Amino acid sequence: MLCDQMAEWNRTSVAYPRDKTIADLFMQQVALTPDAIAVVYKEVQLSYRELGERSSRLALHLQCLGVKAETLVGVCLKRSENLVVSLIAILKAGGAYVPLDPAHPQARLSLVIEDSGMDILLASTDTRELLPADRSGIAVVDVAKPFTSQELQPVTATPATGSNLAYVMYTSGSTGQPKGVMVEHRNVVNFFAGMDRAIGSDTGVWLAVTSFAFDISVLELLWTVTRGFTVVILGDGDTGEIAEEIVRRQVTHLQMTPSLARMLTMDARGLSALAGLRKVLLGGEALQSSLVHRIRQVFEGELYNMYGPTETTIWSTTYKIAEVGETVPIGRPIANTDVYVVDDTLHPVKQGGPGELWIGGDGVARGYLHRPKLTAERFVEAPALSSKLIYRTGDLVRMAANGNLEFLGRADYQVKLRGNRIELGEIEAALERCAGVNQAIVVLREDRPGDQRLIAYLVADSNGTLSPGMLQGTLTRTLPEVMIPSAFIPLSAMPLTDNGKIDRKALLKLPAPLSSTSPNQSDGVDAECSEMECIVAKVWREALGTPVIGLNDNFFDLGAHSLTVAEVQSKLQNSLGRDISLVDLFQFTTVSALASHLMAMAPVHSPTHVSARALRRKLARHN
Repeated sequence: MLCDQMAEWNRTSVAYPRDKTIADLFMQQVALTPDAIAVVYKEVQLSYRELGERSSRLALHLQCLGVKAETLVGVCLKRSENLVVSLIAILKAGGAYVPLDPAHPQARLSLVIEDSGMDILLASTDTRELLPADRSGIAVVDVAKPFTSQELQPVTATPATGSNLAYVMYTSGSTGQPKGVMVEHRNVVNFFAGMDRAIGSDTGVWLAVTSFAFDISVLELLWTVTRGFTVVILGDGDTGEIAEEIVRRQVTHLQMTPSLARMLTMDARGLSALAGLRKVLLGGEALQSSLVHRIRQVFEGELYNMYGPTETTIWSTTYKIAEVGETVPIGRPIANTDVYVVDDTLHPVKQGGPGELWIGGDGVARGYLHRPKLTAERFVEAPALSSKLIYRTGDLVRMAANGNLEFLGRADYQVKLRGNRIELGEIEAALERCAGVNQAIVVLREDRPGDQRLIAYLVADSNGTLSPGMLQGTLTRTLPEVMIPSAFIPLSAMPLTDNGKIDRKALLKLPAPLSSTSPNQSDGVDAECSEMECIVAKVWREALGTPVIGLNDNFFDLGAHSLTVAEVQSKLQNSLGRDISLVDLFQFTTVSALASHLMAMAPVHSPTHVSARALRRKLARHN
């Protein structure tokens, strides 16, 4: 009976061009719609013909440098039209791209460069200085360089085939080192066919908001230009401008993480912008029904919940949301994708019972670059389930009576935060390399609905003292911002289970931490402060979930991140009725400094000083 059910769930066979590459599909689209607008970035527009010509020139230059099938080419570029040109050029040349996000620390970029073994890297004037100083043997190509007339001939065929690599995407690793997932063209081309069936390929204007080092960007930047969309590139640091861009560019399609969606729906402008969209895709982390209800207040278009590990090529299941109950399903498998819900003995669990999700089919990637042992552990043969390799996701799910999968959580300690997959062990390994730290455990807490934070619990060396500021500074040199804990909590010893293992559930039952302890943190707001300071402090308190914030506390020491800053920008603009630059929020990082700057920008009037009692009354009215 269970085997029959699995066979029914996995009737997903769909024909697709297995021998084609992403570059082949793009060139077909150029021939179909040469004059249509392909890419927009700020005031720059490229037609499909122009995108094809620019990518061909760069592709030919790369081939002159030796790029061919299976050649890994690094890409360290900020978000612009040049990023799309570069990705397509590498694929046209036959190579595979390796993203190097300029926002990541230099140490992490060095690790990816060294681990991948790349010897060619695309950069620009504003990102070359971010690269590690030691790049011996690596040719760095400036993508803005004018190429010779001999390189103007069009690229008509790529030397790669469907079985060659398209990209290597690095994800967080439990050993303290990120690992590269090798994805082939056939995996991606199959995914494209799956998206055609799941969400439809009716074209429009797509706002691309995702880092290209996050695999869901492939849908935004590459599927779109093989289907005839206009892709609007959101610039680096412009998260707070999504609503404006949706309206200004008449955007029809948007993909984002639930965290970003929650930020967008926090004010009237964001909600109003959503109302004009045709399709919204949410994925990368668990989706709460409360957020869906909020979006549905204004959005009547097609709303999707998306799920999938990088190892099975972006999205593996989709769910078109109609009515929402207490949970939002992750849905059914896309084209040529098999799903299995199994117990510890690899037997299918009964319908409705919890089990680990295993995924098979044409989306399963080649494996991990230079990690044969880890590849063998995660990409497995299970003849009782399938004749092909299957990827063990480590995710716990159950199959509802209607055949939809419901996500229950992680079977291990891998988590999703703001759309990023994070191995907690990588952060713990980095912490235990810090001076004074004997033991570190990191957990993901959600003490306020929708506000997930990484919290580090630490046991110090016998002679050590722990400084949150020093720990944060040390981690910032090696880990991306999203992996920096919001608070560092010292413990005399870690709680243990009866069998002597770390009791992570006990850590989650500890009182909610306020934030990292700042040396300037006060016991409350100053007795005498300006009205502007009152407004700024109240907004930051709400965004950080911190009942107390001092006038001289640094927002980022208290756990702020890019989405928090975008939320603050939106709330302050609503409170003050004027535009506030994101740059200012990163430059003026205390209540006192930001309030002084905002007062200097304000129409001429004297700041109003209030007593602590009056301040408390004002805050009470706001709350």
